[in-house]
Amino acid sequence: MIRVLLFLLMLPVAHSTGAQQDSVPLVEDAAGVGRTVDDRDFRDTSAYIFPALSRTVRDMQHLAYALQLRDYCADDRVSDEFVRVQLARFSLLTGREETCGSLKDY
Repeated sequence: MIRVLLFLLMLPVAHSTGAQQDSVPLVEDAAGVGRTVDDRDFRDTSAYIFPALSRTVRDMQHLAYALQLRDYCADDRVSDEFVRVQLARFSLLTGREETCGSLKDY
């Protein structure tokens, strides 16, 4: 009985969503994915004061990794090759070439 009630509650939502999508023309992008013409207009975030939460999380993860790498750089007991490999991995995450000196930016 509850399943039937939930199904009936979902029907008007599904119907109205389909009607809205039919009125907006679709355009295929280079990857062949259909999107609406005004797709980017509704995602305009230029007035936002704070960045997206995911960006903040990524920055915090980079900070934690950079602090660990700074410790590796300062510790003479850690081999140079290990530090180079870790810096190369971190460079892949940040999109820039990281060195022991560049870690001070974090």
